[in-house]
Amino acid sequence: MSEKTMTRIGYVLSGLFVLFILGASVTPKLLGMPIAEETMAQLGWPGGYALPIGILELTLTLLYIYPRTNVLGAVLWIGLLGGAMATQIRAGNPLFSHVLFSIYLGLFLWGGLWLRDPSLRAIFPFRR
Repeated sequence: MSEKTMTRIGYVLSGLFVLFILGASVTPKLLGMPIAEETMAQLGWPGGYALPIGILELTLTLLYIYPRTNVLGAVLWIGLLGGAMATQIRAGNPLFSHVLFSIYLGLFLWGGLWLRDPSLRAIFPFRR
């Protein structure tokens, strides 16, 4: 696959990750939508945590978007997604639709970054 094609696919994957996070997670939390607090309560979180988590998610997304901090943003995002996965496990939610959803997001996050960043591909090469 050519460098140009890999870069384009990487930007598409990263864009899909960012759009999903902003639309499905950050926006409801920052706008104080009832679904955000209801979902947090169903997962065992006390009230009032949706807004700070939304701010954290927005901050990490901005770090991921900015080229000079994209690896830091990705590493911090994986930490947050690991916590989300642990919360889903503790809540007893289904494996493939809830628990592993963080893995699916992580694949888009790192896959997009790996495809669009040649220096990252040099550190983590794909070998046949």
